[in-house]
Amino acid sequence: MNLAAGPAIIESSSKARNCTGLSGSCSGLSTMEFQSPFPDQVLENVLDNVLHFLTSRRDRNAASLVCKSWYRVEALTRSNLFIGNCYVVSPRRATGRFTRIRSVAIKGKPRFADFDLMPPNWGAHFSPWASAMATAYPWLEKVYLKRMSVTDDDLVLLSESFPGFKELVLVCCEGFGTSGLAVVASKCSQLRVLDLIESEVTDDEVDWISFFPESQVHLESLIFDCVECPISFEALERLVARSPASEAIALGEQEPDYVSAFAASKSLVCLSGFREIWPDYLPAIYPVCAKLTSLNFSYASITPEQLRSVICHCHKLQTFWVLDSICDEGLKAVAATCKDLRELRVFPVDAVEDSEGPVSEVGLRAISEGCRKLQSILYFCQRMTNAAVIDMSNNCPDLMVFRLCIIGRYRPDPVTGEPMDEGFGAIVMNCKKLTRLATSGLLTDRAFSYIGKYGKLIRTLSVAFAGDGDMGLKYVLEGCPKLQKLEIRDSPFGDAALHSGLHHYYNMRFLWMSSCKLSPQGCQEIARALPHLVVEVIKSEDKEMDDSVEILYMYRSLDGPRDDAPKFVSILQ
Repeated sequence: MNLAAGPAIIESSSKARNCTGLSGSCSGLSTMEFQSPFPDQVLENVLDNVLHFLTSRRDRNAASLVCKSWYRVEALTRSNLFIGNCYVVSPRRATGRFTRIRSVAIKGKPRFADFDLMPPNWGAHFSPWASAMATAYPWLEKVYLKRMSVTDDDLVLLSESFPGFKELVLVCCEGFGTSGLAVVASKCSQLRVLDLIESEVTDDEVDWISFFPESQVHLESLIFDCVECPISFEALERLVARSPASEAIALGEQEPDYVSAFAASKSLVCLSGFREIWPDYLPAIYPVCAKLTSLNFSYASITPEQLRSVICHCHKLQTFWVLDSICDEGLKAVAATCKDLRELRVFPVDAVEDSEGPVSEVGLRAISEGCRKLQSILYFCQRMTNAAVIDMSNNCPDLMVFRLCIIGRYRPDPVTGEPMDEGFGAIVMNCKKLTRLATSGLLTDRAFSYIGKYGKLIRTLSVAFAGDGDMGLKYVLEGCPKLQKLEIRDSPFGDAALHSGLHHYYNMRFLWMSSCKLSPQGCQEIARALPHLVVEVIKSEDKEMDDSVEILYMYRSLDGPRDDAPKFVSILQ
């Protein structure tokens, strides 16, 4: 997102506008007579029509850099606003430039906050954004928030400020409860999507589902499997019955009447939210399985036998999330049926380091052989071999996301005893579209040399318990030109490795390093060398600052350091 055109761009804007005349030569006419006779307003009307065809935010960002006119018109024609870090720009600056926004997506805390690596109350408050949008965007229809702190008052403000509000998606958010949801349900009469995904919802003893009005017939997606508060299933059944366009439903922690619910849902393509699997209820799912493109069993422990009875009907499935309770046998059943699968996530029931685990290289190899259209995989396991990972790189060359999480520190290939270098090397060599990679297992600097040499499109890299020393990180920072997000924990990278990325940090969204070998002096040098980079040194709330750096979080910002940093955050200048 380009929020401020550089001087060179502004100075050259008149030249760019004037280079629109006819080419060629004609005797007796000067060069000036071939310049565009149209005023700026006419050109901007033309640009307005052209820019409407640009839907990718990266394409629009590039267009805004062409000249001053493009910069201005791009802002006026943009309807979708994406903020990858809520502190990269102030709400005032964003709403001041983009004035016709209908959809807003904002991300807050970095991903490692999901693993309790960030102290509570760090920040990422939605309130200033909600206040700014309430006055600036009266036509707002959609809000997507991820890892943000959202209050009930924020939800009330959203509900009362936007009469045409249609979609609210809260992913990994916290701070709100069922009272706020009740207000959203009762006041957003045009609501089509209300998705609460892995968010923490406080039980205010309010049956928020019952607050949807009887006139609510627009609902297409309702996901609340993370909500553990009891609800009225009768109210939910009535809501689904009067919403014929419902395509997704995810139930909370209830014991529902599945037969009635699915009988009322003729258009379901997405199904999730099972907290427990009752064998007697599984047949009720069969009628909707044939149309399903997305199925989420990641909250319920399901056996291989139970899964086989369902998955055999899911030939159109493209997205599947599940617990590792399905074992390698269950993954084989998925591979045999789901030939169109694009995304697979396998989560652990019990992330214990010293155990064999129910899924392994056997299940991964089966998936790679049976689901060759796979584009994204997240796979938790206790053991993995280089051979299985190499097979996946060969069988699934369209992979864009490969996240292998071997539970346990520094685990080598159990068959050969070798590091996992060659497996990850094969992934970056053979999967030419790879943009996101998460490493695990025993890795040496050789693995990072492969990533730096072949991972030219990687934008997000996650590293844990890996590497020999500074050279590993240098390979990555010097070899991955597209790198945007880099998160590292418990690895032997120090100041020299950190300084090797000075040339690239302004181009990145953020860098996170925790429990590495950084010094306060090394971090201070980065802050002095790159004054427009925000360098936060974070410590646990109950820990005194010493000569070691517990957490380093760096990100670019157009408005400088934030003003809501808690005491355990030191922003280096």
